[in-house]
Amino acid sequence: MIPVTRPFLPPQEEYQNFIKGIWNRQWLTNMGPLASQLEMNLKDYLKVNHLLFVTNGTIALQMAIKALNLKGEIITTPFSFVATTSTIVWEGCTPVFVDIDEETLCIDASKIEAAITKDTQAILATHVYGNPCDVIAIEKIAKKHNLKVIYDAAHAFGVEVNGKSIFEFGDISTCSLHATKLYHSIEGGLITTSNPDLLKKLASIRNFGISGFDSFSELGINGKNSEFHAAMGIVNLNHIDEIKNKRQQIANRYDEKLKGFNHYRPKWYANSANNNSYYPIIIESEELLLKCKEVLQLNEIGTRRYFYPSLASALPYLEPTEMPITDNISKRVLCLPMYHDLTLEEVDHICRLMLRTQNN
Repeated sequence: MIPVTRPFLPPQEEYQNFIKGIWNRQWLTNMGPLASQLEMNLKDYLKVNHLLFVTNGTIALQMAIKALNLKGEIITTPFSFVATTSTIVWEGCTPVFVDIDEETLCIDASKIEAAITKDTQAILATHVYGNPCDVIAIEKIAKKHNLKVIYDAAHAFGVEVNGKSIFEFGDISTCSLHATKLYHSIEGGLITTSNPDLLKKLASIRNFGISGFDSFSELGINGKNSEFHAAMGIVNLNHIDEIKNKRQQIANRYDEKLKGFNHYRPKWYANSANNNSYYPIIIESEELLLKCKEVLQLNEIGTRRYFYPSLASALPYLEPTEMPITDNISKRVLCLPMYHDLTLEEVDHICRLMLRTQNN
């Protein structure tokens, strides 16, 4: 069986060394020494000024909306994981969808201004598959209309734009450290901001809004993470270069072996390197996609229609909205297996099956 993804696991003894320390200290959660160490390590690696380690990427988005005190409409993308939209609704705001660019698959910045109303308070955009949005254009629009910007960078760990961390853009950026991600802490998330006052507020929100032994500063949530998850994060960070290099090899092999297959790859943002969080392809037709998916499944090879269907039409708690480009792309996009242990021989096998399916 070749799954669509599989978590990277470091040598067990490396993780066990940290577990022994947790046992000795008996400090299991509530921002223990390992959680604090991981925050410092990640700040250094990602080249950011302020960073919080939180429960998961979804909580990070909720905390971002709460910290910015957003109440009205939030412009967002229909081509993302459901949490991008559900957190907006969960926090009592209204998602307003803007269609995507058919080449990058990120929100089309040229269409954002047309969606702005008197009730618009923010833009929440996703760096799809780690591919940066047009952060420069979005920043200009936000400044012009006095809007806040949140980036869902769940897939964008380690991505830079012109040598600057992707997490330095926007008022707040969030990241998922779920086990399926390029870099993970089993369960976990990050939230970053360049604003020290906003960081202080986010830190308080993460801990129930507690500001002292017997005082509260605001409405909070339990957004903390455990020492066990932090330990995995610390160990995995030591292997990040190895992980990225292997994924690049796999992506290069797919690129080589899928020549002649009727598809295209998302256009990556200029002056930014692909972190290969996923290997998505846009196939010429939904019919060919479904045929390939069926053949691969019969050969015990997992794939994922990620993201399908469009969030603008699929969610039962929202009125459906037609998004022509997203509707079209979401029917034709397929993520192929991508994980550290995937062999180049397995990639070759996947590509042979797809080419054979197309030519039959």
